[in-house]
This record gives sequence, C-alpha cells and structure tokens, in this order.
Amino acid sequence: MTPPLIVAIVDADGIGAHLPAALARHGARSIHVRSDAPNVHFSRRPADLDIEVVHRGDLVETATALRGHGVGFVVAGTESGVLLADALSAQLRTPGNGMTRPGARRDKHEMVQAVAAVGLATASSVVTDSLDELLTWAEQLGTWPVVLKPPASAASDHVLFCRSEAELRSAFAAVLGADDRYGRRNGAVIGQEFLAGEEYFVNTVSRGGSHHVVEVWRYQKRLVDGGRPMYDYEEPVAPDDPAVAVVSAYALAVLDALEIRNGAAHTEVMLTPDGPVLVESAARPGGSHEPAVVSGCLGTDQIDCLARAIVRPEELHAGRLPRYRPQAALRYVTLLSPTDGQMPSEEGLAPVRELESCLEVVLAAAPGSPVKRTVDLGTSPGYVYLTAATHGEVEEDYHRLRQLEESGLYRTPTH
Repeated sequence: MTPPLIVAIVDADGIGAHLPAALARHGARSIHVRSDAPNVHFSRRPADLDIEVVHRGDLVETATALRGHGVGFVVAGTESGVLLADALSAQLRTPGNGMTRPGARRDKHEMVQAVAAVGLATASSVVTDSLDELLTWAEQLGTWPVVLKPPASAASDHVLFCRSEAELRSAFAAVLGADDRYGRRNGAVIGQEFLAGEEYFVNTVSRGGSHHVVEVWRYQKRLVDGGRPMYDYEEPVAPDDPAVAVVSAYALAVLDALEIRNGAAHTEVMLTPDGPVLVESAARPGGSHEPAVVSGCLGTDQIDCLARAIVRPEELHAGRLPRYRPQAALRYVTLLSPTDGQMPSEEGLAPVRELESCLEVVLAAAPGSPVKRTVDLGTSPGYVYLTAATHGEVEEDYHRLRQLEESGLYRTPTH
C-alpha cells in the first residue's frame, strides 16, 4: 500500500485551520509549521495538529526537520506562511511556486511591478519612506483620492483613503509608525491610484502551473473611521455572469505573472470601466469563510478543492474538480461595531439568529469579550451568513442586522 502523502501547513490559522481535516478526508496526513512571524491576531497553536515544527529563522534546520517527517508537500495556511512555504518547498524540492521573484507574492509594490511586466493593467503606485516623495507622486498623479497601505500586510490593515494633501500627510505618519498584522514595523508605505469600479475576488487552486477557479465573489465595502475602507458584505457571482469570465481570465494571468503554480490563491480585482485591474493577490486560501457553509450553498469550497489538488492533482489537470453553482441568494456580512463594547451573549444574539435568512453566526471571540470600535478586519466582531430564495429577502435582513448593531448589539451591560 502506498503510504499517505504528508503535508506541512505553514501557519494553519484562520481558514487554514480547516485544511488538516480536508486533507485527512482525502487520505493525506498533516503536520504544522509555525513561522517566525505569524499573524498576531490568530491563536498560537492549531488544536488538531499533533506535530508542530517551529521555524526559528534557519531554513535548512526547518527543512531537515520536515524531511525527517517525510513531508512531500508544503502549503501556506494563511498570509504569514506564504514566503516560508515557498522557501521550504524549494529547499525540499517538493511542488511549489516559482522562485524567480518570490517577494512579489507578499510585497504589494513588487507584486504590481511583476504583473505590469507581463503587460497586465495595474494601478499607478509608489513605495517610499519619504513624505516628500509621496507628495510629489500624488501631485504628478493629479487625482484624488489616493490609497495608502503597508507594503506587506493583509486584509484592511492600515489601508487608508486620502482626499487631500493634509489627509495624505496624516495617513503617511499613521502607516509608517505602525506595526503590521505580523508584528513588524512598517518601513515604508505604498501610495496607489484609487480604482473606481466593482471589486471582485477570485479564489483558485493550482497544481503544476494549471489553475482551477473555485469561486468568484463580489465585494461591497464602506468607509469607517473617517476614511478607512472596510469590508461590508460579499456575495458569490453566478458563473454565467459576464463579469466572471473577464475577472477570472485576468486573475489567472496574474497567477502566472507571480509564478503561483501549486497551492491556493485569493486574487482581488477591480473591474473598472477600462477593464480589470489588480488590487492584490495572495498565494494562500482566501479570507475567513466557513468551508462547510460555502460548500453547502455553492456545491464546493476552496479548502476542499485545495486538498484534492494536493493529494490527487490529476483531478485538477483533467478538469474534474467541482464547479461552483449558487443554489440561492447568499451574503457574507462582516459585523461592524459602531463603538467599544463587548461580544454579545447567546441571549443577546437571539435577534440575529431569528432573522429569517440567518444561516450561520461566527464571532471572533467568546461572549463577553471586549469589542473595539470596528476600524479594520482585526477589530470586526465576526461575520454572519444570510441566505434566502431571493436577494430582496437577504437585503431586508441585512438592513435589520445593521440596525441591531446600531441599536446596541455590542453594548456593555450596566449593573
């Protein structure tokens, strides 16, 4: 009997925590690699992985440990694991991503340069630690707003919209003086042209340079905290929607430009009046979705497809991975707390669960835990899935949910 494939998951946090179970369903075993710079907002140890190798900065030492465990594939569980997973794959000579320019899969400015180099549309951008250089770039760009963000963070962390020189100065100081989600000080900022249009994300899995589109969703964002773009809600887009073919083709070309050949990717694309333009791409599974919920509503999910592509790559190459098919109206709503407060109790959540379209509620912390006013994904209290036969029903419950938040869902009880 052929021994099971052993997969090393680097930072199996967030949605990556679902990957060991998916791999086990398809006959593979998993061990955990803890990177030297994990996301400080996640727990330090996945609950269901018995073997953990801690990376202490010595690539050869870590690779030797994995070789001793018989690892045949290395994959990033979340953003903090991307570069280490690539480096370990190269060291072990297991299927991995191209190493011509690996930094382009994390550094957002390098990413834009790599994508532009193959002729794909990108936003005008600059990376700098000089306020004067940033101001000169903005003046030459000649349009407001502009976007500022850290070079290598994730989600909406310190992503700021600036509508004037004064706001640009303030945002520059805020980004440059902060730590990113991995505990590292931002040594520079990226200034980027604001892109107008509809924003989509394309979740994919790849094996040997062949790609499979798992799902396409459309984002809706709102501004919070005086100018920070924050995720509001997202919805899957029907596969026959004309936009899907356009953004999918662009996203797959981005994967090739970034040499993403093995593993998962989450690519955000703005569909502008002139065509698709890259927001950013990440060489890991996308977001904080619940795979079981997504699979139940769409017929497939990225984590299961990733496990299949790792264990049985012939399924991807032969086009046998399942295609997504939305069964009803579905909306993933990011919870937003308007003030500091606390996580609601089960009793406090009752009005949310009683919404007719409420399918699932996922809180970011235990009931009674402190809640900060939402300014980014790191301060969101969690998320809710709404589903119904029609979009109108979902829309009504979405507004009811937002009203519950505004009227005290996270209010700290007084005694």
